[in-house]
Amino acid sequence: MSFAPSPYLPASTRSVQEQRERWEKKRKRVGRELVQSEQQYCEQLDLITTYFVEILKAKGTLRQDIRESIFSSIKSIHLVNQTLLTHLEVGNFGLGFEEFCPHLHFYSTYVDNVQTAKKVLMVQLKKNKKFRRFKKIQESRPEFHNLKLEELLPLPLQRIQQYKHFLRDLTENTSPDNPEFQQLSRAARAVSEVAQRIQDNARSHENHLQLRRVQKLLKGRKTRLLAPDRWYIREGWLKTVPPKGRETKPKMFFLFSDILIQAKPCSSMHPTSADKFACQRVYPLKECTADKVFGHTKSQGGLISLTFARAKLLLMSSDQEDINDWYRSLCLAIGQLKSKNTVVHRREELLRQPLRSATDSQQSPAASPRANRRKRALVREEDPQSTERPCSSSSSSSRPPAADSAVSASKKMKLSEAPPSRSQESSGSSCVIL
Repeated sequence: MSFAPSPYLPASTRSVQEQRERWEKKRKRVGRELVQSEQQYCEQLDLITTYFVEILKAKGTLRQDIRESIFSSIKSIHLVNQTLLTHLEVGNFGLGFEEFCPHLHFYSTYVDNVQTAKKVLMVQLKKNKKFRRFKKIQESRPEFHNLKLEELLPLPLQRIQQYKHFLRDLTENTSPDNPEFQQLSRAARAVSEVAQRIQDNARSHENHLQLRRVQKLLKGRKTRLLAPDRWYIREGWLKTVPPKGRETKPKMFFLFSDILIQAKPCSSMHPTSADKFACQRVYPLKECTADKVFGHTKSQGGLISLTFARAKLLLMSSDQEDINDWYRSLCLAIGQLKSKNTVVHRREELLRQPLRSATDSQQSPAASPRANRRKRALVREEDPQSTERPCSSSSSSSRPPAADSAVSASKKMKLSEAPPSRSQESSGSSCVIL
């Protein structure tokens, strides 16, 4: 059946038909690429499960815990993708991904275990001669096409990224009136979450490697860099400007998300630390302010002023671009720290107990004399005609009349029924007056 627009149709109708034809053409091309790549992907998963997981389990070459650490949920992923492939091959893209997305937790488990799998595999290849020989024999099979196990294990992570692009293209080229549009849209969001998880885990692992690298560069073990929520930002040489006008000295600086480390190179004659740095100062960025002294000009280089709670640091570079990058990195790190501190401070303010609660207003005569004097002063301000009477529990003649006692009782009742915010305001106003 031909979808060629008729020359007798209005121009607007022809344009709509042409747009739908372009959508359908792109959708078919994307669908064809998706099916072909899914077939290849399932074949590669089958190689891992058949020639490694199942045979290793039958032979007992690896213990169960070691085998699960290396291959994780790869077998479950294989079963899920076989079901997805049957839907894709008949063109049911929406239904296929709708049934596939509830099983994405197998991919999440695999993503979280990927670094552990690499470490355990390296250890087994190094120490387990029997497994090393078994791996070499399996990889020499013609079905593997010279692929190594190390190249096959990351395939689920790569496939999630491919699904993200395939689903985006399919959604963009599917009419909103098509029942598959909502199915593909929901699948695209679910797959994007797993893809973001993969990127976050990769960034976290890369950051951990950077922290360990800098830790090895620093001489000694006094400075601990492996801290939670600490991120490596950058490093480089900068000159420090002494406060008394002496000669500037080049220092190595390591910038992290919460601290700035100043270090100097160790002596080249040192037998074990010739290529390392000695940590001189660790500056916390929590209460730091950064100012560019004249780095904003077009002159050669610039100067950054860093003010801390107990110190001040002047950093200089003759490279204009380098000093600008340092300034941007410092301001970004300081700004993120202050935004976090502001949120925490507001939450503490909300959770802080009132300075004076309703139960405090019902205290016995054990209250402080100063508080009693404040109360009497407030009573005199409310009732100027009333006179101060001495209060004594032993003398009956000093008791106030019944009417006065009723008035004072009603006032006490009002004070006790007042919410804590009222008592805080009154105490605050009394402090301002005093």
